Amino acid sequence: MMNGSLFEALGVLRSGGVILYPTDTIWGLGCDATDPAAVDRIFRIKNRPDSKSLVLLASDLDMVTRYVKAIPEIALDLVAVNDKPMTIIYPDAVVAAAEDKPDKRFLARNAVAADGSVGIRIPLMPELCDMIRRFGRPVVSTSANVSGEPSPKRFADIPESIRAAVDYVVDPTLESSSSGLASQIIKLSLSGEIQIIRM
Repeated sequence: MMNGSLFEALGVLRSGGVILYPTDTIWGLGCDATDPAAVDRIFRIKNRPDSKSLVLLASDLDMVTRYVKAIPEIALDLVAVNDKPMTIIYPDAVVAAAEDKPDKRFLARNAVAADGSVGIRIPLMPELCDMIRRFGRPVVSTSANVSGEPSPKRFADIPESIRAAVDYVVDPTLESSSSGLASQIIKLSLSGEIQIIRM
């Protein structure tokens, strides 16, 4: 059975809102990655240029395949053997043609990088994966800080301005499943070339 706080967060995501939630790494700001207005709101909360890309969370590899045009074969191996948080940057996201209208089949244009690539992580946190699976599409997961400030490892580190700007705060006790460390980031090309961005 899903944790009650995550169930509440699911309702907020479905209504186009923004949540503050613990992930398998650090605390994040989240919203529907297919909703450009919600994504734009996160950029404004963080006071971050919208030219910067965001990390998205997916429940499983099947969800990733629906929002990435081609998955390099090496990605399957990386996901299968991964035992710590890992964000993979895929080269070609499935992006909406219109910039202002949400469509569940496509990622919002402002949720992906200017070159069309997208960073997606499958969190090592079963309850969070369950919430995203029920939601049915990727969720934005960007650090819950003002741009340029340190990323919050624990709820106590999150500025009050961030807490007050969201629609819902997930139960802070769930942070016990968070590592407090940012994920490793690996960028893949369609040919399978691997570039390590952060270990």
